This record gives sequence, C-alpha cells and structure tokens, in this order.
Amino acid sequence: MKPNLEFLDVFEDKYLKTQYGKGVFLAGVLLGYMARLQVAKNDDIHNAPLFKQLNFGKVTARDLKKHLSRVPELIKAYRFKYSWHLQQLANVAGALLLQGGGKELGVDGNFAFTVGFANASDYFWNYIFEKEKDNQD
Repeated sequence: MKPNLEFLDVFEDKYLKTQYGKGVFLAGVLLGYMARLQVAKNDDIHNAPLFKQLNFGKVTARDLKKHLSRVPELIKAYRFKYSWHLQQLANVAGALLLQGGGKELGVDGNFAFTVGFANASDYFWNYIFEKEKDNQD
C-alpha cells in the first residue's frame, strides 16, 4: 500500500502547499517516527540517537538530505518493525524534495519539519497509513 497523502491538502499553510514543503513535513514525520522506534515504548524520545543529532530550529536542506540518505542504513541497523512503511515514506519525501527544488528550510521549513517530527506517530498511523492502523502494535 502506498502512503496516503491526501490529508496534506487540508493544510492552509502556504509552505505546505508546495512540493518541497510537503517533502520537509513528511521527512519530519519519517524521522520522528524512526526516533520513536529507537527508544523503548515508555522511554523519552529525547534519548533517541536520531533526536540528539537534529538541531531543531536550525535544520538546513543539507542536514535534512544527510539524514534522509541514512534511512536505509538505519532501517537495516535497527531492524525497525515497520521498515517497508518507513522506506515508502522516505521514497515519497525524497521525491517531493527533489521535485520542489533545493531551497533552504528557513523558519517555515523548520516549523513544518518540527510539527511533523513532534506528531510523527499520529500522522504515521492516523493519516499516512491509516488503513493499516489495525495491524499496528
């Protein structure tokens, strides 16, 4: 099943109306969900190695691309449970970033990235992969 991205159409934010903005937001969801998977269920996400590597509020396009290029390696190293879902979302986020151009994230991009990251589990299961929600733990 491909990721459902229709929910992005309801956002009124001008940045999220762009391909690049959607890619940044989805990258936030992806990396946020991966960070959540790096720690025990009841552990604080601040303890996730991925969380510690992000410079929130100052993420650059280069930083984002660097982290996204490591997704296959991280999936393999951590043997994440929903690896197919993670890879599909990485593919879509990467494609949107490439289609949208390589501009810097700036304030709008950092905000979109952080909102996606902070609400990753919700967006991942309640919007992007909602039809598979019943199969999650």
